[in-house]
Amino acid sequence: MGVCSSDERRGLEFDLKTIEALAPDQASLSSASKLTKQSNWPRLEKNEQLALIWGECQGSGSNPYRVVVDTGDHGYKCTCPSRKFPCKHTLALMWIAATAPASFTAAGSTPEWVNDWLGRRRKTAAQPAAPAPGAAGKSIGEAARDDENAAVEDPAAIERREAAQRKRAEDTRSSVSAALDELDQWISDQLRLGLAGFVDNSSDRCRRIAARLVDMKATALAGRIDEIPSRLMGLRSEERPDAAIRELGKLVLLAKAWRSTPDDAELRRLVSTSESREQVLANPDAIQVESIWEVLGEKIETRRDGLVSHSTWLLDLNSAAPQFALLLDYFPASAGRRSNAFTSGDRFDARLVFYPARQPLRALVVERKGDIPSGQWPDFGFDAADPLAAHVACQDTAPWLTDCPVMLPPGAILLDDRGEAWWQSTDDPHGIALPIADTVSPTLLGLDLAATAALWSGSRLHLLAAQSGFGRLDLS
Repeated sequence: MGVCSSDERRGLEFDLKTIEALAPDQASLSSASKLTKQSNWPRLEKNEQLALIWGECQGSGSNPYRVVVDTGDHGYKCTCPSRKFPCKHTLALMWIAATAPASFTAAGSTPEWVNDWLGRRRKTAAQPAAPAPGAAGKSIGEAARDDENAAVEDPAAIERREAAQRKRAEDTRSSVSAALDELDQWISDQLRLGLAGFVDNSSDRCRRIAARLVDMKATALAGRIDEIPSRLMGLRSEERPDAAIRELGKLVLLAKAWRSTPDDAELRRLVSTSESREQVLANPDAIQVESIWEVLGEKIETRRDGLVSHSTWLLDLNSAAPQFALLLDYFPASAGRRSNAFTSGDRFDARLVFYPARQPLRALVVERKGDIPSGQWPDFGFDAADPLAAHVACQDTAPWLTDCPVMLPPGAILLDDRGEAWWQSTDDPHGIALPIADTVSPTLLGLDLAATAALWSGSRLHLLAAQSGFGRLDLS
């Protein structure tokens, strides 16, 4: 594609030859071909006046990669960590623009992250795309054919693959069952040896059983056990024995539930492995909710297994009672912090699909339609007599769960005589207070909070956001 006039640039057009020339190699084209399905892109937008297209490409996690392309000079930016330029996400966005331009909706406004990129880049005159050095033999047609051939399989090959999948599932089920037997014995040993000894040596003891569970394919459960020591060390010493009993009890309940229904999607996710995005989208039991969502905050933790857990919590603003959604990502700590597609306080119109569960919380963004101006939270009905009523209901349904999101009624944050922070309900006649895990800014002390969103771990509150007379407060 040569230098374009302003009218041509407003057409936001790409041709496949241009994409072929820009691609660094054939492998990138083949990977990009697999990402051109609409289901991979919850957001595709354009600004014809600026000759820009942008989108959010959903990978295996919940935080999509953000991609923007200037169709005039072929400038681009993607938040993925790829060392190929342009990356497969950028090529896929161009590919969609070339073959399905109607997929892009006209944006009412340009997102802040796009404006930030525009302000930083050095714009150049558009030049005809030249083949990347050392990338001879690239063919976009071959990449498309590879994708088509992968989609059309021989029936015998399909049957062999499905038979192999069934065999792997049976082997995994048998291995996990044996792992849970070992876990039961391990828990009995901890109780026999005494809780004081377990609390003092929880790091070594948990690490040993976690490694054993990984070997026996109970990977998710192993990760959970590996985090028990950090949960205990975050408490006062006098609280740790009770917390240890609670943590071990939840493991017993989870193992018992798995044995009764080993094919249950939620239990399999908590014990062994999670479903892929495609499996969740194809599941007829997965609940889909279209609403206005607000980003409450995020929780980022580096786990002992070398992974970073990145939780983003959303609030459904159209629900009569507080309803939450969790977007959860895991990535290697060695990769560094990833660019987040969501900012605390953002509001947007979107359709979410929830992983099947007794208490559906974890979700994926299927379609994101546009941003919404900020404002006050809805006037939720509160149970002032029991601010943890939602947590109790959650535990009744799924007692093996840990952190539960709650919306607290009007209250304030105060300090005790040891300098530790507590949340106190304004109208609670019983004087119930809840301890806070995080460090609290002195400016929040005594401030009237009309509503507070938080996570309750069973022993501590992790604050996310609050509404006050001064507006929305970001507490995460």
